[in-house]
Amino acid sequence: MHRHLIALLALAFSATVVAADLPSSVSQGGLVMGHAAPGSRVSVAGKAVRVGEDGTFVFGAGRDEGGPIDVAITAPGGSTQRQRLTVTPRDWPIERVEGVPPKTVNPPPEIAARIQREQALVTAARNRDDDREDFAKGFVWPVQGRISGRFGNQRIYNGDPKAPHSGMDIAVPQGTPVKAPAPGIVTFAAPDLYLTGGTILLDHGFGLTSNFLHLSRLDVKVGQRVTQGQIIGAAGMTGRATGPHVHWGFNWFGTRLDPLLLPGIGR
Repeated sequence: MHRHLIALLALAFSATVVAADLPSSVSQGGLVMGHAAPGSRVSVAGKAVRVGEDGTFVFGAGRDEGGPIDVAITAPGGSTQRQRLTVTPRDWPIERVEGVPPKTVNPPPEIAARIQREQALVTAARNRDDDREDFAKGFVWPVQGRISGRFGNQRIYNGDPKAPHSGMDIAVPQGTPVKAPAPGIVTFAAPDLYLTGGTILLDHGFGLTSNFLHLSRLDVKVGQRVTQGQIIGAAGMTGRATGPHVHWGFNWFGTRLDPLLLPGIGR
């Protein structure tokens, strides 16, 4: 009986620690990194998410997420702890971009079909879910420069409203080396996509991916493992771009997140 009581108390204490490892809120576009007891099962908004051997799990709140987000953590012993995260709304300014080639703003049907094919390939590369925790030690800037475009802002190209900006633009000179913000595996690399030009996707594990667009040079290949800080390419203005820069996008599977909110990045 005494041993049984100790086990129950230990399980209850473990569940309490799990709850303390989650924030009470997350901003729109934010990444949540949580920790549960090893062997736990975790669901977010009713959907199971990967849990690492050490109990690590992640999820993201998209640009338009209204919340709240319900998280359920079931310990190895079967008890379930539930936590509700509120979602902090953000203001989304309008960004006007002029001088964009018209055919990239409203492409003709044959080009639209090409864009759809290319986007399908990128989407497939984002849908990996493996057990690497390359994100665990945080992120570094891929380049140092002025932020010329922010995540989530409404984009208007040549006066024509388009989808919100899916990442962060960093203005740098043509040819500036681009570094991997965290370790990862290259899951996509193409030199000339119609809208995004030179494009690289890095998979950091658990459905987290970085994408780099408009590159002038690609220095890595699909399947290659890279380390944090390793040069993967060079900044450019390929695809739909009006000047040299690096577009850094970040995803949790299909959910686009704000790179500026990642651990180690905020300024």
